[in-house]
Amino acid sequence: MAATDTDRAQRGIQSIEVGGQLLRALVHHGRPMALKDLAREADMTAAKAHPYMVSFGRLGLIEQDRASGHYLLGPLALQLGLISLQQADPVHIATPLIGQLAQQLGHTVALAVWGARGATIVRTAESPSPVHVNMRHGTVFSLTNTASGRVFATYLDAAVVRALLEEERQRQKQRKGAVEPAPPAGMPPVQPLPSWSDFERQLKEVRDHGISRSDGEVIEGVSAMAAPVFDHTGAIVLAVTAIGPAGIFNTAWDGEISRALKACADTVSQRLGATATVLPALPTSLSKT
Repeated sequence: MAATDTDRAQRGIQSIEVGGQLLRALVHHGRPMALKDLAREADMTAAKAHPYMVSFGRLGLIEQDRASGHYLLGPLALQLGLISLQQADPVHIATPLIGQLAQQLGHTVALAVWGARGATIVRTAESPSPVHVNMRHGTVFSLTNTASGRVFATYLDAAVVRALLEEERQRQKQRKGAVEPAPPAGMPPVQPLPSWSDFERQLKEVRDHGISRSDGEVIEGVSAMAAPVFDHTGAIVLAVTAIGPAGIFNTAWDGEISRALKACADTVSQRLGATATVLPALPTSLSKT
């Protein structure tokens, strides 16, 4: 019996789908993994998994750490992820604006989206100043102690944010008792996570001002501010983040950097169809239109 057009259209390649389970395991865990652990996650033997990993390595989808032998996502996987994120309309709209903003402020400016592991950089515009702070594509911001993380936490569903905070708390408990290495030079010591009530107070401050800020929480002497971008439904879709040396970075709520970031974010929001009727209550130009 001949196969129908529908059968032919839906027919896939089983070996690709089987091997894809290994990639899913790497993405799910978000860290380098040993072959035996990857194989277990994909419900196959290490001997079966190994040829897939060799082929994925040749394609650039994964790479192997020479020291540990663990596997991690490779350059092609990173490029695919970034291109997928960049094809979203908000990123396309905002990208040309952040280059102008970096020139205006004299600080590096980045776009972050909310990804599977948190607020993630997808675009950067370097500062024209010889003294600046670099940000890398793919960097994931902390939920609790970065300007970008807190600005997303402010406007995402509270139940989602609370669950993420609890997950991080559980991970800290699991590490309790382990010997933690001293932080690298210039990095502040790891701070305990805030309680939900304390975090709510921080998020209220962000909502009150329509922007988030951070002073030396991740790297000593480095400050940042982040403004939210909303789509036509009023949902946050981007954070426009500026970062620079604390000595020349003005984090005043009504300072030049704050006003410029909010103006840029407002422009992108407006082009995405956001209006005062769908936006969260914000003390920005959008809430006054």
